[in-house]
Amino acid sequence: MNGSDDRPLDAAAFARLMAPFEPFERAPVVAAAVSGGRDSMALALLAHDWARSRGGKIVGLIVDHGLRAESAAEAAATREVLQGNGCEAAILRWSGAKPRSRVQEAARAARYRLLREECRRRGILHLLLGHHADDQAETVAMRAARQSGPDGLAGMAALLEQLEVRLLRPLLSVARAQLTATLVARDVAWIDDPSNSDPRFERARLRTGVRPSLPAGSTDRPGREHDLARAAVDVLHVEGATAALDRTAFLGLDRDIQPRLLSRVVQAVGGGEHPPRRDRLERAVVRLCAPVDRGKSGKGQDFTLSECKLMLRQMPHSRLLWWIVRPERGRRDGKTGAQSLIPAAFFACGATLASHLE
Repeated sequence: MNGSDDRPLDAAAFARLMAPFEPFERAPVVAAAVSGGRDSMALALLAHDWARSRGGKIVGLIVDHGLRAESAAEAAATREVLQGNGCEAAILRWSGAKPRSRVQEAARAARYRLLREECRRRGILHLLLGHHADDQAETVAMRAARQSGPDGLAGMAALLEQLEVRLLRPLLSVARAQLTATLVARDVAWIDDPSNSDPRFERARLRTGVRPSLPAGSTDRPGREHDLARAAVDVLHVEGATAALDRTAFLGLDRDIQPRLLSRVVQAVGGGEHPPRRDRLERAVVRLCAPVDRGKSGKGQDFTLSECKLMLRQMPHSRLLWWIVRPERGRRDGKTGAQSLIPAAFFACGATLASHLE
């Protein structure tokens, strides 16, 4: 996608952006996080057309943080626009006392929590986020200013599995100008959040300066994520809500895929907000690939990584599996008591195995 292109996105272009995340359900039901701004509003309307053409639908989820007097009215107006364009929509409210410091950080955490909980309640696996190419460039620029390592400079991932939901960012290659043009062509209004120009916030200060360019290779392409998911089909074994890696198949993966897959599974099973540290991850990969004395495979080789316990066990037909579990919570999320959807998230990459595709 040409970053300088300001032509409206059409259905065919959006379908191409969604293709790397396939397969979806036969009649896909997806959620879209909608703030009311141009980016998420354009995403919701494009996703609505995409889902409807496949016999499905989207649900626009609007979070009212309650931080400004106007927020309730803005949320209601956003819902009205979505419903007027044929989309189902719901408002999620962040209730309770609000922090006096680090407000944006707390609001972000509350927003994602509300979105995940609503997706779980509705049984929705896929949550679309409206981050685009300009956001990605700003993210990389901010992380570069903090001297982040290679992982930080990779920017936002196009696909991320969490306990309750798969987070999909199909617009990471699309410029904000093109999303604006999409709404203008549809004669749809949007709401600009005043915090986007508030100099108290780092991203707003960045936007008042020189527009950063996105370094080559700094974005995590959806296709690259999809390749990783495809590799997981042959390696990942699931029993209930517990995940395991087939040791022989894991050894056969490319060296650059091994740590990425392990990181993804551990973060998903453990429910952590961040992946394991690189040094610990690399040591764990070495342990997973180390020669095994089949007569001694068992508890003596168990170890932990990011609160998850990795256990090597011999299965029928001499198959060796590295089981990954979270002892502190067992098979359930400690906060909600609900079973993890992670197996379905990983199986989303293989139609013959995908339990959520039925």
